[in-house]
Amino acid sequence: MRMRPALYAIVAVALAAGAVGFGVAAPKGPAMFAQRAAPAGIPVDVTLALAVDVSYSMDLEEQALQREGYIAAITSREFLTAIREGIHGKVAMTYFEWAGTHHRQIIVPWRVVDNPESADAFAADIARARISRASRTSISGAMEFGAMLIETSGYRGLRKVIDISGDGVNNNGPLVNVMRDEVVAKGIGINGLPIVLKRPNIGMMDIGELDVYFEDCVIGGPGAFVIPIRERHEFKDAIRKKLILEIAGRQPERRVVPVSDRKPRISCTIGEQLWQQRWGN
Repeated sequence: MRMRPALYAIVAVALAAGAVGFGVAAPKGPAMFAQRAAPAGIPVDVTLALAVDVSYSMDLEEQALQREGYIAAITSREFLTAIREGIHGKVAMTYFEWAGTHHRQIIVPWRVVDNPESADAFAADIARARISRASRTSISGAMEFGAMLIETSGYRGLRKVIDISGDGVNNNGPLVNVMRDEVVAKGIGINGLPIVLKRPNIGMMDIGELDVYFEDCVIGGPGAFVIPIRERHEFKDAIRKKLILEIAGRQPERRVVPVSDRKPRISCTIGEQLWQQRWGN
């Protein structure tokens, strides 16, 4: 299903506004954690926290593609069909943006999505939000924040999932594999959407095997998976596929082996090492 005409207009206005002023600071204090209250224990098939990278390594075009991808996926016929086929026929979702530990900004508070109208409303709120960018990359901070949101959501999901998209490695906050293990121990799964579009740039502290890093250091929990994006045209299809699999509780046909008891193929502290080499702190 294509994005509805009204949403196209909202996206265009929001992206145009963001392009001229994207330096929006994350709210501080209680406002940062504000969520629309939901009655305790509302049953849903999935409580899904969408955690979206807005660190400076994400350029404006990538941010636009990322948002458009989520908007198209959430309003797609396939996504809504996956929701209807669940036991309860509804999911609870929130969408937040993250960078370093100082920047975690809720864009869409918890919302039940169970029909085209609620999907349109969720997507429209994403489209309206001003584009922001911030320094550092704390995947572990996104995990921690996502877990807190799920635990205080007021919804009781048969499955609990944090969906992390990003184009870099953790270089701020707790160690990513340690936080992953803490979150998974709470019964929350973590899936990954590594954005592998650019040639590695040591100046930007990029690595050439970001998908492997996500597989070995970021994702976790039963059925956890990674779907990498390697070309710009893949954004919409990859995000739609990922969301459908998360709602349906399935895995990609060619399943990537998630975090397990085997030794990681890449150091889970590679981001911290690169930061130390460049900045010395």
